[in-house]
Amino acid sequence: MKTKILFVTLLLAIQHVNAEQKSLIDVKKFTKVSTQALKLRAQRMLSSEEFLRAMRDKQVIILDTRSKAAFNKKHLKGAVHLTFADFTDKSLAKVLSSKKHKILIYCNNNILGDNRNFMAKRVAVALNHQTFINLYAYGYKNVFEMAALVNVNDKRFIFEGSDVVKK
Repeated sequence: MKTKILFVTLLLAIQHVNAEQKSLIDVKKFTKVSTQALKLRAQRMLSSEEFLRAMRDKQVIILDTRSKAAFNKKHLKGAVHLTFADFTDKSLAKVLSSKKHKILIYCNNNILGDNRNFMAKRVAVALNHQTFINLYAYGYKNVFEMAALVNVNDKRFIFEGSDVVKK
């Protein structure tokens, strides 16, 4: 009887350990997909002129992944919103509609001169890094990123939102 109890206890302990090992977090897979994404990203960095040209294409999606509050206050005209923390297969498909569409991304660290609406993050953790990697991991490979630092007063870039002064 003691042997049976010991065996059942051991079996339960092993199952518990195995359950903990079956995590939905895998740093090795993240590292692998990040490495792949960053190789592609190096070829997808756009100057301000290239970004503006790409924005004119009606098929292009401009994605803003900052918080909903920040987006509502001020964003590039025509941008769609999905908070980075809310990325899932379903939410991305709803906002981006097709993995074939060209997607343009930008973040706080691309806009200079408006710290209230575009508060810069540390360079090493700028939102564009995570956004590009995650879009890639979800199968969106036609992503291009603004590489430039643009002054908010640059008349070539039009902003909209509740903090935009109407002229």
